Amino acid sequence: MVMEVIRLNDANQGQLVARAAEVLRADGVILYPTDTLYGLGADAFSDAAFRKVCEIKDRDERRPIHAVFENLAMAEAYAEISPLGRRLAEAFLPGPLTLVFKKKPSVTAGIGHNLSSIGVRIPKNKFCLALAHEFGKPYTTTSANMSGAEPPATFEGIIKQLGANTELIDLAIEGGALPAYLRSTVVDVRNDKPHILREGAISAAEIGKALETEL
Repeated sequence: MVMEVIRLNDANQGQLVARAAEVLRADGVILYPTDTLYGLGADAFSDAAFRKVCEIKDRDERRPIHAVFENLAMAEAYAEISPLGRRLAEAFLPGPLTLVFKKKPSVTAGIGHNLSSIGVRIPKNKFCLALAHEFGKPYTTTSANMSGAEPPATFEGIIKQLGANTELIDLAIEGGALPAYLRSTVVDVRNDKPHILREGAISAAEIGKALETEL
């Protein structure tokens, strides 16, 4: 299969959102820009789509993959939103922050398979949020790189690193150079105290300041 490549701009965003949603509904995979890195997107709760993303990255299916949500209201259908998580969402979202909540017991497929948690990402990116709205469900957000390798800094670098695995990508959305080449900060908010799993674009000090506590 030949990967479809389209460059994103203001004029074609609506058309491209519709095309990307069509791919997601068909259990396809997209390569897309976020407010941090390029990501691989697929229906987050489709077993078949989830396996495709893992195959592209050569990633162990037991490792967690997070998802893009339009807003916290969408996340409430899949995750148990804690008061701590809500406070951080109000302070930083949309933005480069992933919040790890307890998943609801009914969530068992796709990224919810064999996990007790779910990572919620609401990027500060118009395309990402518009796609979540159009698709009507969460889609995966995992960096576009081979597992264990550094994510390339450019679209061209991603294509080169993924090599033949790009044949498993249905639609690649080229968004040019991204404004902040940093991973999102990942915070476990399942309990009363935050646990920073990965410090990224938002520092631990900023998280502590928002919560009025030292981390």
